[in-house]
Amino acid sequence: MARTPPVPKRPPRSATPAQLRDAIRDEALRLGFDAVGFAPASLAPEARRERLEQLSAFVAQGCHGDMGWLGQRSEERVDPATLWPEARTVVSVALNYGPQTDPRAALAHRERGAISVYAQGRDYHEVIKTRLKALGRFVWDNYRHDIKVFVDTAPVMEKPAAQAAGHGWQGKHTNLVSRRFGSWLFLGELLLSAELPFDAAEADHCGQCRACLDACPTDAFPAPYRLDARRCISYLTIEHAGPVDPALRPLLGNRIYGCDDCLAACPWNKFARQSREAAFVPRADLTAPLLAELAALDDAAFRSRFAGTAIKRIGRDRFVRNVAYALGNSAAPSTALPALEPLLRDGSALVRDAAHWARERLAAPEEKSI
Repeated sequence: MARTPPVPKRPPRSATPAQLRDAIRDEALRLGFDAVGFAPASLAPEARRERLEQLSAFVAQGCHGDMGWLGQRSEERVDPATLWPEARTVVSVALNYGPQTDPRAALAHRERGAISVYAQGRDYHEVIKTRLKALGRFVWDNYRHDIKVFVDTAPVMEKPAAQAAGHGWQGKHTNLVSRRFGSWLFLGELLLSAELPFDAAEADHCGQCRACLDACPTDAFPAPYRLDARRCISYLTIEHAGPVDPALRPLLGNRIYGCDDCLAACPWNKFARQSREAAFVPRADLTAPLLAELAALDDAAFRSRFAGTAIKRIGRDRFVRNVAYALGNSAAPSTALPALEPLLRDGSALVRDAAHWARERLAAPEEKSI
């Protein structure tokens, strides 16, 4: 959350709410955002109550897994005006990170790791945060309205805010779907103390489609619009710090950081377009890297290789744990077993557990590798 910058020497510009909205939209697009929308910062009492009940039920059922922070500051999480009472408008910005090809193609190359599209370039948090701060500075310098900037740094529910601002809707996989960009949008928010004209909220266009639900390798959706994070591959490979349930390990395949299956399966991706953002161009060493090579990373090599990416934040041990599971699923003992051998004596118990499981799996060819 950004602090209010110092007051500029020049007087503020005069602008009607509509003029200010248009000026902010123009500046956001100039800064490189692909879409910008405006929504109320506060919810009607019934909408607030419904959203709080949904979040409370999600946490009470344990569907949040290890993400204890989802059960904290619930009142603020469901309503931006509770987080900052002075807020009147949510400026929701979006950046397209659409891939050039179907990310599921990497799943066929089991000797290589599949990394989620969003993590193959620069860490999007830094890209969006830099531009949002510039947008906030523009508002403060020119119009002197108080602002606060958020990019996964405070309990703001980004997807409901984006839907209210007209970017898209939360699909049956609980992720945002856009008629213009398909599944591939990064989001950020700027809370503004001025009330501006709001955009129309986007309606749900999923209809009877369940392609995203059927695409999930681990059946992580107990029902449409409901996710059980404890079975989600993105959660298991990124957020979950301990060993993965042995029953789920074969289903990870060669996914070593995140999963794009439900996103890529959405039919609305026919309208998606490749990202024009240079920061999100996939790095060569993050596009289906060899698992055996990744298994040899120590902490220093891990930090060096993944500097500036989202992958770095999970740490070497959790990442190599994922690599060991993928080696166990590779059905290639001639290359996987030599790569696993040093990991059997690794300093991390988490890595050793994964390596032993992988070795046993490779030694049992009668098992079907998924």
